[in-house]
Amino acid sequence: MAAKQPRDSAATQRSIERSSAALSTAANKHMEAHYDWYRELSAEDRSWVGLVAQAGIAAFTAWYQDPRDTPTLSVDVFGTAPRELTRSISLVQTLDLVRSVVDVVEDDVAQLAAPGDEQNLREAVLRYSREVAFAAAQVYAGAAEARGAWDARLESLVVDAVLRGEADDSMQSRASALGWGSVTNVAVIAGMSPAGNAAEVVELIRRAGSRLKVELLAAVQGQRLVVILGGLEDVSPIIRTLAQYFGDGPIVIGPTVPHLFAAGRSARAAISGLFAARAWPDAPRPVLADELLIERVLAGDTTARTLMIDRIYRPLTTAGKALFETATTYLDGGGGLESTARVLFVHPNTVRYRLGRISVVTGYDLSHPREAQTVRLALAVGRLSVSSQREWRRSLQGNEPAIHEILGGPPFVGTL
Repeated sequence: MAAKQPRDSAATQRSIERSSAALSTAANKHMEAHYDWYRELSAEDRSWVGLVAQAGIAAFTAWYQDPRDTPTLSVDVFGTAPRELTRSISLVQTLDLVRSVVDVVEDDVAQLAAPGDEQNLREAVLRYSREVAFAAAQVYAGAAEARGAWDARLESLVVDAVLRGEADDSMQSRASALGWGSVTNVAVIAGMSPAGNAAEVVELIRRAGSRLKVELLAAVQGQRLVVILGGLEDVSPIIRTLAQYFGDGPIVIGPTVPHLFAAGRSARAAISGLFAARAWPDAPRPVLADELLIERVLAGDTTARTLMIDRIYRPLTTAGKALFETATTYLDGGGGLESTARVLFVHPNTVRYRLGRISVVTGYDLSHPREAQTVRLALAVGRLSVSSQREWRRSLQGNEPAIHEILGGPPFVGTL
C-alpha cells in the first residue's frame, strides 16, 4: 500500500500535471537510448509500452495531488495494455520501464518542484515506483498462473489424444500451442504414478524435464503416469534419470516414432507392456516395450503378434529352409550344438555359422535364453497364423452361397 505523502505546494502539483506528456515522451526516449529489447519490439508493442509509461505518470500525478487515496495500480497503470504484452516483454524489462520513468522524473525534479519541495518530490517518486514494481510483479504472476493452468489443461488433452490414437486437427492445434508442432523422435513412456496430488506429480516431472532440457509432456491417467518425450534419438538415458518421479513397478518405453501425430503406436505399445510386465518380475526398469513381446503376446496383444511374425518368422522363412530348420531344431533340442548337428546331419561348425546368420536376419541371439524364448514363441505364432490362413482359404472353396449368406447378401448369379 502506498505511503501517505505530505501535501506539497500547489505550484509543484500544477508543474507535474503540465509536464505529464513531456515526461512520457522523455521516458520513451530514455528506453530507446538505453535498452536494446525496446528497440527490437514491434511498433504495436512499443506503442503499448508507451501507453503503460504514460499511464504510470498520469497515475502518479493523480496520487501526488491527493496522497490520501491509494490507487489500484494494476488497473491504473497496466490496465491500458493487453495481457498479451506479458508475452512480449518480461518482468525484468517492465522493471526497466519503471526505472526509466523514475530516472526521467528525478532528472527533472529541479524544474518540476517548487523551491523547497525537491526532496519531498524525490521521495514520492521512489515510493510510487516501488508500488508500481509490486503491481507489475502481481500482473505477471497472474498472467503466468493463468497461462500455466491453461497449458496444463492443453497438455492433459494432448496426452489423452495420444493414448486414444486421435491424431486429428484439434490435437494438432493444441500440440502447436504447446510448441510440439515440429518436434521429432517422439516416444511414450508409461509407469505407475506415485502417491500424491496428480498436478504436483506432473509439475515435478515437468520441472525435471526442464532441467534436463528435453521436450516433455506428462499426465496422470488413473493410476498411470504417462510421459511423452521428444527430440531425442535414444530416450533410455533420460528415462533412467526421470525414473525417480514414477511410482513403484515397471516403467515401459514405447518405440520411437517420427512425430507426435504417430505417437499413438508408441503409446499402445507402452500401455500394453505396462500391463504385461507383471509376467516378467525381473524385467529391467525401465524396459523397452519391444523387450516385452513375449508377455504382450501372452496377454493378447495382436500388435505384438504381428511384430513377432514380421521381425522373426517371415525373415526366417524367406532366408531359406536351412536357417528355419536349424532354428527349429536348435530350440526344440534344448540349445545344443552337437545334438542339433546330429539331427541335421551337418558339422557343428555349420550349426554355429547358421546361428550367426539367424542372429543377423532376426536380430535375436539364440544362445541367449530370453531371446531364444522370443524366437521360439515367434515360430509358434507364425505357424498358427499360416495355419489359420490356410484353413480360411479351404473353407472358402465350394461354400460361396454360405459365405454370401454370412456376409448378408445372395450369391452372384449371372453371366459375364
